[in-house]
Amino acid sequence: MPLSARVIIVLLVVFSSVSIYPQVIPAESMYLGQTPPGGTPKIFNLQLTGGFKACERIAISSDGREIYYGEINSYPPTAMRVKCYKFENNGWTGPFNVFEGFMAPRFADHDSTMFLQDNHFFTYHSKREASVWSVPVKLLPSDTHTHYFQKSGLYNSFASSYYEGSPTNGDICKIKTVSGVTVFESLGIPLNSVLQENDFWISLDESYLLFSRNPGNGAGDIFISYKKENGGWTNPKKLGEPISKPGSNWEYGQFISNDGRYLFYTSGGTSWSSYYTYWVRIDYLIDSLKHSNYAPYLNRQIPDQSGVTGHVFSYTLPDTTFFDDDGINTITCSATLGNGNPLPGWLSFDPYTKTFYGTPSSAINTLIKVTAIDTGGLAASCLFTLNIAVTGLEDETGQIPGGIELYQNYPNPFNPSTTIKIAIPEAGRYKLDLFDTLGENVKVISEKYYEAGYHVEILDATGLSSGMYIYKLTGYGMSAVRKLIILQ
Repeated sequence: MPLSARVIIVLLVVFSSVSIYPQVIPAESMYLGQTPPGGTPKIFNLQLTGGFKACERIAISSDGREIYYGEINSYPPTAMRVKCYKFENNGWTGPFNVFEGFMAPRFADHDSTMFLQDNHFFTYHSKREASVWSVPVKLLPSDTHTHYFQKSGLYNSFASSYYEGSPTNGDICKIKTVSGVTVFESLGIPLNSVLQENDFWISLDESYLLFSRNPGNGAGDIFISYKKENGGWTNPKKLGEPISKPGSNWEYGQFISNDGRYLFYTSGGTSWSSYYTYWVRIDYLIDSLKHSNYAPYLNRQIPDQSGVTGHVFSYTLPDTTFFDDDGINTITCSATLGNGNPLPGWLSFDPYTKTFYGTPSSAINTLIKVTAIDTGGLAASCLFTLNIAVTGLEDETGQIPGGIELYQNYPNPFNPSTTIKIAIPEAGRYKLDLFDTLGENVKVISEKYYEAGYHVEILDATGLSSGMYIYKLTGYGMSAVRKLIILQ
């Protein structure tokens, strides 16, 4: 074979190999050639238009050869765009303007899809076609606001239902389509709370989730929660300093590099000049936080309680009230008044059975605080109202009613317990039942022998749905009926 032919064949092979296999980025050229940080955050330098800041999440392609980021002119933004750097011909080129009027890019579907959002909190998506991105179109129904829509490596979709101007704080949700309807399924407590959870990033394998929580003091910090075997999420842990800065400072816009090493995020305070995109080594922290002590948390609010003077009050906390991700039997409960003072003398709390008990002699309406402390000294607490009423029973002691009588319950409406006063004209066996509006007996409140006189029963409606119910007293061929309302 002539030498010229052999040279041509070699050149063809080399050209073919370059076309099939993309150029590998040298380690020193990764991340725009910037020196990676350690445990102390550094500014990730990005070229910007004058007056604009690099804010919200960034996106890096799976091979590291493309870096997308958004720049905005203010909060709330009136001008924004997504720019891109590309690694080609042994160097970084750009940035190029890619999407005008959008921000917060996120890759999906092996880098063939890009999720974006506008300044009205609508989610858009663009498809890559022959290395060119299509015009972004709305992803969800036209009136559906979302924040930080993203798809995991398991092809599940997630978004925050919070958006600026939202009537509620919103939750981080899993998005499903049921019978053609888009459904937002909250990831639940303790990941979501009564506070505002907004910007977030879920790992491709859904093993952990980073999010920003706004405690309502003009600041926002980054937290991490890990997925449990049962599909729930652990009590979030705050990424402390130096990532989450103290004072009136926001940390948000999370993105984790494809190798899991670096967290990219936005940080800024009360001055627009303070906003930058930062990056920090995060893999060691993610691992160490997973295996450190979790604080217990309030799993179910303790409902307000009520009772009457002269009658035993008793209430046992359900086992589901507090939860500790470290395991069972790791928390001890105690109780005080809401201000931290001791409980009134008539009221005791057994920390082993988690039971309140005692007989009140006078009316009271006060806050009770229950605190759960784990073996590591971390705690959670819950406040509920205890209302003890005087029913007038004392004034009728020794009197014999002229007929069967059923008094209006107090309080009404109520949750979850109320007192019911009854008048028994003749000693014997009586029954007090609770019916729903369809006439089905949903609870036997009391069924026993009564002496003639006035008596009080406690109705515990735990487990019953909100709505109107009918309670009925029967005995000796007599009956009385009233209505009550449960508010759960």
